[in-house]
Amino acid sequence: MHARTLTSVVTAAALLAGCRGGFKLNRYTTTQALYGAAMSEYQKKHWANAIAAFEKLTSDLPARDTLLPRAYWYLANAHGREREHLLAAQSYTRLYESFPDDTLADDAALEAARSYRRLWRKPALDATYGETALATYNTLLGLYPTTEHADAAKREIADLEQWFATKNYETGMFYFRTKAYDSAIMYFRYVLERWPQAPRAREALLRLAESFQRISYREDYNETCTRLRSAYRSDGEVARVCASARGTDTTSVAPKPATPGG
Repeated sequence: MHARTLTSVVTAAALLAGCRGGFKLNRYTTTQALYGAAMSEYQKKHWANAIAAFEKLTSDLPARDTLLPRAYWYLANAHGREREHLLAAQSYTRLYESFPDDTLADDAALEAARSYRRLWRKPALDATYGETALATYNTLLGLYPTTEHADAAKREIADLEQWFATKNYETGMFYFRTKAYDSAIMYFRYVLERWPQAPRAREALLRLAESFQRISYREDYNETCTRLRSAYRSDGEVARVCASARGTDTTSVAPKPATPGG
């Protein structure tokens, strides 16, 4: 508790120090006046001032005040303008969790998901924020099934899933290049099981066939090539990878599917 209080004091001091020009929070003695000043700073694109004012409002406004969800909304937007995406996501989340019936709630859930998504900068990096983004998109669709944002959320989920597929595919390729084919097979299969519609699924299936071929799992190589030829009939790379594939046999047994981390 003491540490939390100290953090709040430091944060408040930093916000006050960050105010530009002659903007001073203590000039505004009512929440209505402070809200008006906060909006004025927001419209002027004085993001640090707007953040300081809206942050104070989220502490000062009564829990049932109709201005409170708006304060969270503009606070989150201002953080986003400053590229403070984690703080933006947290403020958007506070809005839809505290005011699930507010007209801004579904907008806030979408923007929270997008803010978390921006924190996952490359597929190769840690995917924790990507997982949080995916969970938040699904929360949006679960809480607000008729939202006007449903189509956008589904498209963005598909893009996010492609990144998850890419992350696991690239891990598989690491093992493939080092000739650790059993481990490579595990990751390629995981891509196909979890994200079969992602564009990376084609590449995972091709590399899966090559992995089986290199360790002489003929039955699995032939079966994988049957899938490839069915899905990608005129694909030149499929023709090359599967040039020696014939009917299935039972000369070997491939490793069992595994479940790597997402």
